[in-house]
Amino acid sequence: MTDRLAPGDAAPDFTLTTDTGDQVSLSDLRGRKVIVYFYPAAMTPGCTKQACDFTDSLDSLRGAGYEVLGVSKDKPAKLAKFRERDALTITLLSDEDLAVHQAYGAHGEKKLYGKVVEGVIRSTFVIDEDGKVEVAQYNVKATGHVAKLRRDLGLD
Repeated sequence: MTDRLAPGDAAPDFTLTTDTGDQVSLSDLRGRKVIVYFYPAAMTPGCTKQACDFTDSLDSLRGAGYEVLGVSKDKPAKLAKFRERDALTITLLSDEDLAVHQAYGAHGEKKLYGKVVEGVIRSTFVIDEDGKVEVAQYNVKATGHVAKLRRDLGLD
């Protein structure tokens, strides 16, 4: 089990590929607040709900100084279909080898229908302008998560 991140920790840097084939590096976003969220799989009901909620909130989040990055183990081509199918405007990143998931403690043992399994732990991190973790939330619920995060950040 990877250690979990906590507020005050340095956010592990990464460079990942988007659904369009571009590269995004966390370090390139220094000076801005970044919400990085990890989700199990594109085009599944819960992950779709969460991605749509972030998309619906993106303008106000950006207005408050936040960028949003959604990370999954899906290949860029699947992420492109996800974006197109659901008209998503957030940045979708592919972490096929799960290295970034593991660096953030967003992959490991979890309970699924009462059984312990190995997999993606739905998690959200808010990273401040200096690259430090401001908020670390593990095992978040897909439905209602963005609204709760907005409240936690004082945006509502």
